[in-house]
Amino acid sequence: MDLLTIFLVGGGAFLAGGMNAMAGGGTFFSFPALLAAGVPPVTANASNTVALWPASLSSAWAYRRELLRHKSWVILLTVVALIGGLTGGLLLLATSNAAFAKLIPWLLLTATALFAFSGQVSKLVAWSKARLGLKTDAEAGRKSVGGTLFQLAVSIYGGFFGAGQGILMLAALSIQGLEDMQELNAIKNWLSAINYTVSGLTFIIAGAISWPHTLLMLVTAMAGGYAGAALARRLPALWLRRLVVAVGTVLTIIYFVKTYF
Repeated sequence: MDLLTIFLVGGGAFLAGGMNAMAGGGTFFSFPALLAAGVPPVTANASNTVALWPASLSSAWAYRRELLRHKSWVILLTVVALIGGLTGGLLLLATSNAAFAKLIPWLLLTATALFAFSGQVSKLVAWSKARLGLKTDAEAGRKSVGGTLFQLAVSIYGGFFGAGQGILMLAALSIQGLEDMQELNAIKNWLSAINYTVSGLTFIIAGAISWPHTLLMLVTAMAGGYAGAALARRLPALWLRRLVVAVGTVLTIIYFVKTYF
């Protein structure tokens, strides 16, 4: 890698680590940086998953106490996340670079919309539960076949692309009867970590990783996560969310123009 590529990829990963620590949406910075550096789309997505993997593990560890409150349910959801992450990862490996390149604008659009309208998604979930007369407790959630299938679909999406999967996971968990925000975040972080782990290992075993780019991103993403956590205490969360949405919108437009015009 030349100096410009190091700054581009390292800087993208630094911003990704920082944004994930502050508000989420870090993939909007790191994935396009890899594409701009000339990394093929499938390899870029696989490398991005592995590079952001350690941060997901540390987030899950921080919430370990909340996870123990729903131990048996978490075990079930872990199995679902393993199956979904593996399936999504294999789907990515089976997709050609040309086909995945055409999917990128739509994936970015989906992720941006999910992030931008996460509040409305939560309200829709609450309204749907009220209409269906669902109980809002963990016991009801464990018995929700629909919620579990939704979680499986989210895990497959996460293994395939990843951006925006956190919002989808929160919606799926809410449908399954959980309302406490700390517990929602705990299980979401754990399932994201499992998803990243199994899909990341799949990409590593398949040799789909660009190791020079990935190792650089591992270091700078961790540094960005540390800096982001410190900065998050000083900046309003609303500003951060708006920044992620703005970046996602601009990138979506750029990739639609590049791909289809």
